[in-house]
Amino acid sequence: MTNPVLVEVTRGNIVESTHRGSVAVVDADGGVVLEIGDIDRPVFPRSAVKAIQALPFVESGAADAFGFGVREIAFAGASHSGEPKHAALAAAMFDRAGLSPGALECGAHWPTRQEAALDLARHGQMPMALHNNCSGKHSGFLCTCQHLRLDYKGYVKREHPLQQMVREAMESVTGAVHGIDNCGTDGCSIPTYAVPQRALAQGFAKMATGVGLAPKRAEAAKRILEACMAEPYYVAGTDKLDTRLMQAANGRIMIKTGAEAVYCGAIPELGLGIAIKCDDGAVRASEVMVAAALAKLMEKDEELAAKLREFAHPVMHNWNGIEVGTLRPTQALA
Repeated sequence: MTNPVLVEVTRGNIVESTHRGSVAVVDADGGVVLEIGDIDRPVFPRSAVKAIQALPFVESGAADAFGFGVREIAFAGASHSGEPKHAALAAAMFDRAGLSPGALECGAHWPTRQEAALDLARHGQMPMALHNNCSGKHSGFLCTCQHLRLDYKGYVKREHPLQQMVREAMESVTGAVHGIDNCGTDGCSIPTYAVPQRALAQGFAKMATGVGLAPKRAEAAKRILEACMAEPYYVAGTDKLDTRLMQAANGRIMIKTGAEAVYCGAIPELGLGIAIKCDDGAVRASEVMVAAALAKLMEKDEELAAKLREFAHPVMHNWNGIEVGTLRPTQALA
């Protein structure tokens, strides 16, 4: 099955490029509310499922044991931009848990926020693992190990007890097998599993409603989603679309991007989960897809839907600030 074109890129009045993709919106019982393209094709959700991967951090009691609040719980599900506040929060979590940043096994890269990267370079500093966009998630992993008295060395490996806990949570919530045959390695070195979009969307609906989850897991899921919606800056960063979408929705939408143009999230008041994939991995297109899909789902609230539609129609400018074109959802999506 060939997925439909969902996003067009214009230059002047001409369509210059197109992007194909798929959209799944599912309720907690598996009922499909919106289906565009092949939603049964397995995809790697990458960082889009960090909220689910954070379940052991909360369920184990680690978050409470170290006195962490909403901000740290949100940060455990983050793909942050390496800004000073992000690195500082990761370091503070390690201090609280009696750990060193040297325990991180996610690797180091320059902050994705240009200003933060330039500030490091300006002061003659090199990036650390604390600046890795996944250091929040890994802080949650390491604090969980510390709380449970697990040897944290090698915590990124598939066979490590921590990753077994994460895998069990993913399978429980999505209902999809997370086995060796559909396993790959994510950018931060932990396992990532290719599962159908339908399962990912249903999983986030279950996270939002608690349907089909044990009481302890349902409570942890609620805390994680509410934390992300309350502290979107610590989930993403300055000017990131995830931040802007959640700020615009003001606690009504939880949304999270993943590498290669994936989005997952939930609309708790509707009891729905969403999973989106742009076939060619173009983030510019997945951002249009998710904003357009959310606008469609929230259309009864015209004020919010209008804000979301604005995100679905970004204008492109050249280096002189001249408007040169737009991105827009096609009729198949809008």
